[in-house]
Amino acid sequence: MALETLQHLIDGVSRDSETRKTLPVPSPLSGAADREIARGGPVEANLSVKSARTAGEAWRKVPGHVRAEILRKISHALEEKREEMARRIAQEIGKPLTEARREVERAASVFSLSADALRHLVGETYPADAYPLPEGNEERMLFTLREPLGVVVAISPFNFPLNLLSHKVAPALAVGNTVVAKPASPGSGTALRLAQLALECGLPPGVFNVVLGSGPEVGMSLVSHPGVRLVTFTGSVDVGRKVAERAGAGGKRVLLELGGMDALLVFDDAQLSEAVDAAVRGGFAFSGQVCTATKRVLVAEKLAPEFLRALTVRAEKLRIGSPLEESTEMGPLIDLPSLERVEAMVGEALEKGAHLVTGGRRVAEAPGPLYYAPTVLSDVPADARVVQEEPFGPVLPVQTFSEESEAIELANSTRYGLQASIFTRDLGQALRVVRALSVGSVHVNDPTTLRWDALPFGGVRASGLGREGVDRALREMTEEKLVSVRLGPRDRPPGTDFAGSAPATGNR
Repeated sequence: MALETLQHLIDGVSRDSETRKTLPVPSPLSGAADREIARGGPVEANLSVKSARTAGEAWRKVPGHVRAEILRKISHALEEKREEMARRIAQEIGKPLTEARREVERAASVFSLSADALRHLVGETYPADAYPLPEGNEERMLFTLREPLGVVVAISPFNFPLNLLSHKVAPALAVGNTVVAKPASPGSGTALRLAQLALECGLPPGVFNVVLGSGPEVGMSLVSHPGVRLVTFTGSVDVGRKVAERAGAGGKRVLLELGGMDALLVFDDAQLSEAVDAAVRGGFAFSGQVCTATKRVLVAEKLAPEFLRALTVRAEKLRIGSPLEESTEMGPLIDLPSLERVEAMVGEALEKGAHLVTGGRRVAEAPGPLYYAPTVLSDVPADARVVQEEPFGPVLPVQTFSEESEAIELANSTRYGLQASIFTRDLGQALRVVRALSVGSVHVNDPTTLRWDALPFGGVRASGLGREGVDRALREMTEEKLVSVRLGPRDRPPGTDFAGSAPATGNR
């Protein structure tokens, strides 16, 4: 059976790579390749950036209300195509349909939010006469403008092939930038469908291009291209650092979201059922393949036995099955290397003394080869990889603490700092811990996976640089320009300057 072949979308036209080479893409449902993508490289990178720069000359001049109306049309199109897009996501990356539908809804919201937020992207005014230098400020007005940067390269991951790409594309288009997207190979079809919908909604050709291929071949070619002004990347720390180095060498702006080791802290006064529910949702949704997934559970010693019992019961009741079935709560991992990584990290933890509470195996009775059972580990030593590096799988390592200070130390013990959650009924304790955690967001009595699409999102330390979220992204993706306007001299005695003394000469 012939594989489906996906091609680049450049300047509104579907096209093959110059080399005619392709890359096979395995299906998470079967483990076998069911499609292939055009293998882009420097030639396709150059063509797409050239197309975006040319289209950008006209797009940046399109009135903001017209750009906003196109974004609203894209939002409506996504809503109308929700089922089609959700099934595409489920088939391409193995996300259960119920979660895939929510992703489509959120992506539609990101486009409408970007359209609305454009009205509030304002510059600032300054009281010129509050500054003594340079002379003459009594006769000036000072204000800033927000202007488009130019070409934005959007490199998106597999796990949210529509919503995370929309977070990069919609704000960029709203402010008048053009985009070249390089999606992860498993989500390429979703990205192409979004770009095609945008064309159908009136977005001019070349304003939103999609280039396929590997990160080293086409991704880094885009990052290095002198015609690019900003690179927004979501992915691993190691690749993110290379992106930052390459982009920085060319004087480009970067936005990096590099994952996390999000901790769920459960204090001894926590509402047990709510904390367990948050751990299950945070640790096992989309098989743990989420940057904000709960990667570690830190539980007060007094509560730990009861918490572990309840967590185990919930984990063992999760419905594992095909992502295309409505009842499925947990589907497969994205590919075999990901499955093997999870197995290796669990095995290493057990060798170091961790206890396997439940799971820790492939699911033989599942409808495909890439299913891993929801796994709970206890007594996990601090140096185990599973509590230091993202497993990106359905694994919840549980550690205990006796004091608040110990919980904070454990939570801050990795190089990451994306999000964290705290479960306690003591508001004072919650606020103390919030201030002590080195992360970008903290949620009190809620899961680690919360995110508001309009609000700032990002991490500290190894978890990233800059902030996404529609309101903040519009600012990150524009250039701020200071403007001064001299209104003309006021009436004053001849031969005097504004302070009543002799005219100043030269620069001050």
